Amino acid sequence: MTPRTAPPATHPAGSPDASWDDLVAAALLGTERRTPPVTPRPGQDAAAALLDAAALSTVRRRAGLRPAPARPAPAPAPADPRPALPPPARSRLAMLLADRSAPGRGSPRSAPDLAELLPQWLALANHHGYRAPDALLPALLDAARARTDLRPEALTLGGPRALWLARLNGEWKFALRGGAGRATLPPEDAGPAAGPGSDGRSDTQRLWEEGLFAERVSLLAAARHHDPAAGLALLSGTWSTERAEDRLMFLDSLRDDLSPSDEPFLEQALSDRSRNVRATAAELLSALPGSALAARMAGRTRGCVSLTGAGRIAVEAPGACDSAMQRDGIVPKPPSGRGERSWWLGQLVEATPLDRWTEWFGGLDAAAIVALPVADGWQADLHAAWCRAAVRQRSAEWSRALLGAPALPPSPGDAAPAAWRDPARLLSALPPGERAGWVAEFIASHGLSDAFRLLGVCAVPWAEPLGRAVVDALDIARDAGSYPWSFSGVMGLAERCLDPGQADRLEVLTAIPDEDEDTAPGAGGYWSEAFQRLVGTLRLRETIRAELTPPGPPMIGRRTGPAGGGCARGSRPGTGGEQQGAGPAPPVGTRC
Repeated sequence: MTPRTAPPATHPAGSPDASWDDLVAAALLGTERRTPPVTPRPGQDAAAALLDAAALSTVRRRAGLRPAPARPAPAPAPADPRPALPPPARSRLAMLLADRSAPGRGSPRSAPDLAELLPQWLALANHHGYRAPDALLPALLDAARARTDLRPEALTLGGPRALWLARLNGEWKFALRGGAGRATLPPEDAGPAAGPGSDGRSDTQRLWEEGLFAERVSLLAAARHHDPAAGLALLSGTWSTERAEDRLMFLDSLRDDLSPSDEPFLEQALSDRSRNVRATAAELLSALPGSALAARMAGRTRGCVSLTGAGRIAVEAPGACDSAMQRDGIVPKPPSGRGERSWWLGQLVEATPLDRWTEWFGGLDAAAIVALPVADGWQADLHAAWCRAAVRQRSAEWSRALLGAPALPPSPGDAAPAAWRDPARLLSALPPGERAGWVAEFIASHGLSDAFRLLGVCAVPWAEPLGRAVVDALDIARDAGSYPWSFSGVMGLAERCLDPGQADRLEVLTAIPDEDEDTAPGAGGYWSEAFQRLVGTLRLRETIRAELTPPGPPMIGRRTGPAGGGCARGSRPGTGGEQQGAGPAPPVGTRC
């Protein structure tokens, strides 16, 4: 027999101190086995008192009332001087936010997926400098809470009022931690006439010292874009007092406007207490070809790699990783399955300025150097390091040489050249037009099976001949008689990345083709629905672009951004288990 526990403390019927969980427990066990946490009124039995207390508690719960001392009223919401959305665009945003929780609900398969149009709608609205309607801010914050890829653009559109609202609701606290959109400098500090306030600090300095972490990250990015030296001075003033994780985030924000003037600060960061901060500082310094760290790395690499008289590259990997190498960012312990010496060599070559190879190898250009044979089986390691260096240093010449011609078939498996194991990263260093042309030729030669990641790094909307190559490849797949599901990822990218002006040209593909005995049953109808959805989405994107385009001359101070209703950075690729390697788009370039 289980001993009876002591009864809980009782309170007057309806008392706010009686918790809902205690009331439910007493009701489930029964008042004979569990004394209710309420005191009956005169003439009232325990069961009736319990029911009265539960009824009152239910009313309070449904009303959203939590018994608590009254709090001071919140400060008024800050002003947002940006222009309001045009009425059609406002209605469109409300529709997209309402549909986000159940995309495609009750719609035919040929209807556009409104949930996937929201990222590019936000990007285009921010491009034109609009602010979110106050009434839609809660729904916008809910959407950003559910989808992390929406957060930068959603919080940029929400502006200061979204942050103000986020402070009042714990479910939106993500907006206060980081990634709070694109910030601008306070008006008083955005020009040469800025002056200190009554306490001797400018508005920028005050926000930097007292603001939320998300506000500080955005402020530093804005300050660096406006005046890199002033932004660095802002960071230097509080660097020693920042937490390690905050120092890492602040240091990473220096990438976009990195310049040689940042070198002294980054050299000091090489001695930071945090290993991650030291590694990031070393990576940033190696992206500056004229830095002292780049020179030190080049000196070490020069002693490991040389050109023999027979026209072959000889490699002698380092035999140890000393403390000086570790200070310069060389990680001593390799990953599992990787040899120490090849691991150290790769890091040295990756951090060496690429123009040094031309100097060392008698004036040969990148293409000629890449074509040289490498002795003793070191070619894969050396070429892989060159690939990483080309991406880090944004070298179009070396990326072009390592990629080679797109029509050449790559070797299978481990025999594939290093550049072909992840060509998307090298493509990101090429100019947008050349990038699109390379991928178009790749698709024409190899089809869509391996093109998904390559399409993800192409600028939006896709430049010709890329759009034509994708549509032609989809048309060929349709004529082959297979089902369209294997290409749902590419079709999803096409919906968001094709030029909307191509909708009329694609209309002919919406017809159901004739089926022969080699065609999968019903495949023609499924392809027709897929192309109908593509055409409908392109036309809807064109309508959205028209709704968001302001009349008259361009607005002063309009933010540059994606043209033509392009996709937002970081929005999700198409769904489905694609043959073409569907998955997260690579973290480089403009993504859709």
